[in-house]
Amino acid sequence: MDPNPFSSGLRWQDVIDILLNSYILFRLYVLFRGTNVIRMIIAIAMLWIVERVAVSMGLIVTAWAMQGIIAVGALIIIIVFRNEIAAVLQTRNFKSFFWGIPKRQVHTPVDTIVESVYELARRKLGALIVLPLKKGLESVIQGGVVWQGKLSREMLVSIFWHGTPVHDGATIIQGDQVTEVAAILPLSKRNDLPAYFGTRHRAAVGLAEQSDAMVIVVSEERGRVTVFKDEKIIHIEDNVELERILREHAGGAAERSGLKRQTLELSLAALLCLASMTGIWFSFARGLETLVTLDVPVEFMNRDPRMELFSASASSVKLQLSGSGSLIKSIRPDQVKVKLNLANAVPGSNLVPISRESITLPPGIQLKQVDPQALEVNLDVPMEKTLAVQADWSGKLDKGLLLERVRIIPDTVKVVGGSLMLKQIETIYTEKIPLENITGSGTTTVSLVLQPSSLKLENGARNQVDVIYQVKQRPEGASAS
Repeated sequence: MDPNPFSSGLRWQDVIDILLNSYILFRLYVLFRGTNVIRMIIAIAMLWIVERVAVSMGLIVTAWAMQGIIAVGALIIIIVFRNEIAAVLQTRNFKSFFWGIPKRQVHTPVDTIVESVYELARRKLGALIVLPLKKGLESVIQGGVVWQGKLSREMLVSIFWHGTPVHDGATIIQGDQVTEVAAILPLSKRNDLPAYFGTRHRAAVGLAEQSDAMVIVVSEERGRVTVFKDEKIIHIEDNVELERILREHAGGAAERSGLKRQTLELSLAALLCLASMTGIWFSFARGLETLVTLDVPVEFMNRDPRMELFSASASSVKLQLSGSGSLIKSIRPDQVKVKLNLANAVPGSNLVPISRESITLPPGIQLKQVDPQALEVNLDVPMEKTLAVQADWSGKLDKGLLLERVRIIPDTVKVVGGSLMLKQIETIYTEKIPLENITGSGTTTVSLVLQPSSLKLENGARNQVDVIYQVKQRPEGASAS
């Protein structure tokens, strides 16, 4: 248990901070999973962990090298994978961007697809049909039109019929629904493709390279059916072969197994994101503890307007703060404040404790110690009083001289101070006047000593008086007293 009364635990703001950033990290994983971007992000995260371990072990060169590699890696992601990043940021569906999760294929009517494909092939209607599996396609495809129609042979034939506005793009089928039409797929840059492959075939190869979807292409010129999956190009000979391949891709048992795997994968990803953000938060907000001591001025608040603050035992306090090195270095003077509440103060001396509630700190900074932990504050109702002025002599006058008469101009002054204090004061003294310096009558100008220091002269009053003194020779035979 931490005996320090000023230390604090995890705040509700910190919990929200961790959960919010964990969700943002999880959404990035959902949107980019299956792409090269997420692989690079995971690699950079591993390098960051190595860098933090190196810092904690004092491995300066290793930590410096890791920081450089991380910076280069982030630049590579932005430059090399800018198209994939742009595709995700341009997601057309608001729900899929912020909280939707791409689902696996469910109960695809294979017979309907086979019949539709061979109907298209018989009529020589070019077609491009996409059947997603596990990975979402939001970051890969572009420009589609949301359809959300129940799959049927007539619908597919009508979509790819010559002259329809959507016949040139790809159609996305998920389960028994046509979810999107006229989608634009990424073209493959491979140089080893057959010469007779047209734009549809190259688009199918490009999508198969970047996702786990199966793509069916019907050639408009030859009426041939080709299936693209991963790096495989399968020329379909008959409807039996196409049906077999489709059932392997979207079979019932495989679907259920895949759905379980996806649920497990996303659950583990969510836990990992939460654990990562918690570790990052503790690394930056708590982290490798750095101590610093600041001298902070004290602000006095909520004073009774009838009273004035005449004195305090200190005008500033020393605060020992802790936090990560980066947060400690970023502290600005206006972020640390000590405010004492004088609402309950009474006239006279008050001992005001400095509690944790009296101190304002930036997020992530912890208070370790306060010195002093209380201030003595004197408040009183101000009043004005006329005090007699008296010269304060010091030393001894020459043996041959006598101080015959002293006159002070002015002989009284008006001072302002606390009523309790002024009740006990009747006289105010000048500064010390050394008698040994006096050799004859004369005048000297001396300052007044305002004691205690909270006393003030009336506005505009001069803080000096003239002391006029007369001396005479001591009669012979008289002794100095």
